[in-house]
Amino acid sequence: MEEPDWHGWHTGYDAPGSPLWRRLRVVRAAISGVLDTGARSVVSLCAGQGRDLLPVLADHPNGAGVRARLVELDERNVRLARQSAPEGVEVVVADAALTDSYAGAVPADLVLACGVFGNLTDDDVRRTIGCLPMLCAPGAAVIWTRHRREPDLGPQVCSWFAEAGFGLEELTQEDFTVGVHRYTGPPRPLEPGTRMFTFTGP
Repeated sequence: MEEPDWHGWHTGYDAPGSPLWRRLRVVRAAISGVLDTGARSVVSLCAGQGRDLLPVLADHPNGAGVRARLVELDERNVRLARQSAPEGVEVVVADAALTDSYAGAVPADLVLACGVFGNLTDDDVRRTIGCLPMLCAPGAAVIWTRHRREPDLGPQVCSWFAEAGFGLEELTQEDFTVGVHRYTGPPRPLEPGTRMFTFTGP
């Protein structure tokens, strides 16, 4: 099967009114809200070109000084993200599914899993959620997204977050879902060599 063009996929963000365009604005507002609460460290899974996080850091009063690691496998996307990454933000070419990619950057106050769950099997979505506490500081926020094509997995995703020790803080549902959950469980050390998921593509 031909590998999806993850660089070209980002053009959907540039089409006003498109689902990606609208979803991006919801995600940015959610990130801004988390920064309002004092988050100072971020990790982003399958970060793409960093279009969700980087513009918010540039504009937010608390953006300066935020430490972040964006993990992305497509080198073209990484090059673009690095062009707008401020000091303290590293964009790395690595497999976001491997816990090793986050060593030295976690536990974080904000974990972004945007554009991830719609490209995994249901079992891997559940497994990934179960691994997220390893990336989270106490009280950390996780922001995730998923399409709502049938069967809509959104309600089950929220249940899996609850099982993993997260409380629901905000849920936006249009033709996509954006969820914000807070980790309320105990600290959990990063387990090296763990694969959280296998990316299947759209």
